[in-house]
Amino acid sequence: MESLRWHVCATTSEVCDRAVTWIVDTATEAIAQRGIFRIVLAGGETPRSVYENLRGAVTDWRAWEVWFSDERCLAMDDPRRNNCMAETALLGHVTIPPEQIHVIRAERGAHMAAAHYCAALVDVPNFDLVLLGLGEDGHTASLFPDNEWGESPGAPDALAVYNAPKLPLERVSLSARRLARARCVLFLVSGIGKRAAVDTWRAGTRLPVSAICPTTGIDVLVEQVCTETSYSHL
Repeated sequence: MESLRWHVCATTSEVCDRAVTWIVDTATEAIAQRGIFRIVLAGGETPRSVYENLRGAVTDWRAWEVWFSDERCLAMDDPRRNNCMAETALLGHVTIPPEQIHVIRAERGAHMAAAHYCAALVDVPNFDLVLLGLGEDGHTASLFPDNEWGESPGAPDALAVYNAPKLPLERVSLSARRLARARCVLFLVSGIGKRAAVDTWRAGTRLPVSAICPTTGIDVLVEQVCTETSYSHL
């Protein structure tokens, strides 16, 4: 699909390096054009490495505005939360103003936290960059197969999730519709365990990842090992 652009990388390190360059270049352009860079951060181990490598980036951190793709309904300081990971890996080391880091208050419970995030996003225009990962089951953020993805025109910006297929069961996720409201959506995919999900996505099977349809298309930085079954020539 022309709207799905695959960028094959030899190693996980190359995925991370290219992601860092992509983020910094996008930030530079956004700040030059609009004076602000709105980014959505993903959870996961590959994003963690990206965030750690971003610490030394040459950028105007004061112009960054940070949002989160999803969050687990755990205590605010639980290390399994995405905001805690991002704080440890990146946010605690740079000078983004605290009021420009928009944490999902998932410790309040999924319903209340989703409503709070929806209210915070009311006047927020398109994101400049959305970072996402790919689960082995084709999920992204906390949008899982057999659950609501928030694709319809009237879908809220944030969804309360109560029956995630893995712990914790209760979560909050940006909807597919809101994630698609972005100038750039960039997936980071690494690890041999993602190979089947990549094949399924490429085959056009309906998955949560395929529900995100920005008008600008999607870019995927994918490790070579995830693509070797059927299209390593890309």
